[in-house]
Amino acid sequence: MGKALVIIYITAAVLLLFLISHSPSPSNKPKRHRRLKLRSNFTFDSQPTHHEHIPFDPLVAQIERQREDKEWEKQYIDTHHHQLIHEPAPGQESQPEWEDFMDAEDYLNDEHKFNVTDRLVLLFPKIDVHPSDGFVTDHELTDWNLEQTRKEVLHRTQRDMEVHDKNHDGFVSFHEYEPPSWVRNSDNTSFGYDMGWWKEDHFNASDIDGDGLLNITEFNDFLHPADTSNPKLLHWLCKEEIRERDSDKDGKVNFNEFFHGLFDLVRNYDEESHDTSHHSEDSQESLARKLFAELDKDGDGYLSEAELLPIIGKLHPSERYYAKQQADYIIQQADVDNDGRLTLKEMIDSPYVFYSAIFNEDDEDYEDHDEFR
Repeated sequence: MGKALVIIYITAAVLLLFLISHSPSPSNKPKRHRRLKLRSNFTFDSQPTHHEHIPFDPLVAQIERQREDKEWEKQYIDTHHHQLIHEPAPGQESQPEWEDFMDAEDYLNDEHKFNVTDRLVLLFPKIDVHPSDGFVTDHELTDWNLEQTRKEVLHRTQRDMEVHDKNHDGFVSFHEYEPPSWVRNSDNTSFGYDMGWWKEDHFNASDIDGDGLLNITEFNDFLHPADTSNPKLLHWLCKEEIRERDSDKDGKVNFNEFFHGLFDLVRNYDEESHDTSHHSEDSQESLARKLFAELDKDGDGYLSEAELLPIIGKLHPSERYYAKQQADYIIQQADVDNDGRLTLKEMIDSPYVFYSAIFNEDDEDYEDHDEFR
């Protein structure tokens, strides 16, 4: 049955490509194609400021990962060199050298090697799996995006583990772990210094088996607690929220502390179902009080760590949240017949939606490339 579906996909794709290539184009609207360009999302031991977009295409992700690994290796060596001889590392003051990756960009733009239409034809049956019915749904696309993200996140975790695992035993102890540079380069009066994200409580909460060491799974949770299923780490997240929001330092969150901060995060998470432009300040407060009362199970007028647990996923969105955002945007842009799902033809007709993250948006003089049909 599986082989038959593959044959059907290939036959349909070949027929579709034939029809597209022989269909007339409007003479008054010439095609404009963008040149694919590798992105630079590389950061070295710094505090993240935004959520990074993960490439839709695993092949593009692999090329970008290879470039990022090379830059990481260069800066990692330079940084440790600086620590040893106490002199400025030359690599820290220079811009990334992209010459080594020009061949990769040529690869992306060579019609004989990387054809956007061919790539979409190849990837379509890998996305259309639940069920395999010739349509890509929001759920299927979300699962696909999430799979690509998890591969990327785990790769970066493995790279970070190489830095912190000083004795190379496959584990990281708290003694081995070095806080991020934004902590090391600040003092105890600097903004953010007292955040618990790099302290021993955070480490211990990530240590599921309590052996004092973090394996790769635990270390991945340590670096990305929003995606964990570890109840100790989720409890720690709730504890951190209370510590950061507790302005009167009584160990709990009252309504005012909830309303001025936490409620905005919850509302933003649910922004698709909340039209804030039609709500006054009074109505917002009313909504906040309703949610506060639902969370305050013991009715004491405060939110404890356990009572914050039902909304912790909204305060710290997981990768699935961002994967769904990306899927929703793609379907919104490419779903021509507005049926909430994508056919292979709709995907081929809107290739820029899937590959826009690596198109050179700054280049106004788009070149014509038949490979980007």
